[in-house]
Parts: sequence; C-alpha cells; structure tokens
Amino acid sequence: QVQLVESGGGLVQAGDSLRLSCAASGRTFSSYALGWFRQAPGKDREFVAVIVWSGGNTYYADSVKGRFTISRDNAKNTVYLQMNSLKPEDTAVYYCAKGSRPGSYDYWGRGTQVTVSS
Repeated sequence: QVQLVESGGGLVQAGDSLRLSCAASGRTFSSYALGWFRQAPGKDREFVAVIVWSGGNTYYADSVKGRFTISRDNAKNTVYLQMNSLKPEDTAVYYCAKGSRPGSYDYWGRGTQVTVSS
C-alpha cells in the first residue's frame, strides 16, 4: 500500500505563486514516478507534470510548461510542484499519483484545492 498526502493549496491572485507538496509513505520503493494531475469543475482530470523516480526526468503539460516545476526530495519521499505566474484557469483540485509504469498510475491522493482569482 502507498499513501499520498497533498498539501499547500489555497486561494491566491493571478500572478502569484504556490508550492504544492505530496508526501508519500508505504511501499514507495515500487514507484516508477510521481505525477501531478488536476481537475477543474465540470472538466475531466488532466495531466500536469511527472517526475521519474530513477534519473529524475520531468515532463509537463503544455499549459504549464515554463510556469510550473516539479521536483523531489528523496530523503523525505516528497514531491513538490512549484507553480508560478498562476492564472485563473489553473483553478482546480490538484492530485498527486504514483506511477507504476509509464502512463499508468495506481495510487492517488485526496487532492488539494487551488483557486486563482483574477
């Protein structure tokens, strides 16, 4: 079992920054990657960013490229999502998820709300 707990969400204004954290516990040694997803009201969940545990390669959705940065702290089993230049369209519940292999995620956190006002 793997537990993922997100934190760091909140209400900010357009142009502000936030840093989300995802603390992982349990059988995390089986992780291929940890990713961030988001779901806005009335929309499907969408991929935001992912970091591969071995090697640290990162990948981003085009909509956040250049504004968001995913990073990790191996010692703390924590992955971060630094979000800069936030826009109202970034408003969503943000989830972290454990990747078991490329494109496949088997454990999810409960999410943290990010609201960006204009």
